[in-house]
Amino acid sequence: MTTLLLNLRQVPDDEAEEVRALLDEHQIPFYETEPSLWGISFGGIWLSNPDDKERAKTLLADYQEELALQERQRYQQEQRDGTAPTLIQRIAEQPLRSLAVLIAVTGLLLVTLVPFLMLGQDS
Repeated sequence: MTTLLLNLRQVPDDEAEEVRALLDEHQIPFYETEPSLWGISFGGIWLSNPDDKERAKTLLADYQEELALQERQRYQQEQRDGTAPTLIQRIAEQPLRSLAVLIAVTGLLLVTLVPFLMLGQDS
């Protein structure tokens, strides 16, 4: 029985390619499913042999740990260099999205708090 190793939802192409290369390098047979036309499934990397599951999961965990360490080091270096993006820079990059998030959060707070505020006025 085949086993899903990696759901490709929100996985960048370069990372998916590195996982494929990792499996090839360790001679773990796999196949890939493509994303569905309607966006219901985003595709995945499946193991052909269920006996390879533990070894593949270990390799994937080691790869992800190494990738996280590299990204953390890159971010820390950007912070030291002063090139890491700040909150203000990120808001300035996408002002409409930031405004939409602010409006949505404010709306949710109002919907959540209005019943309690109304109870306080009744007494």
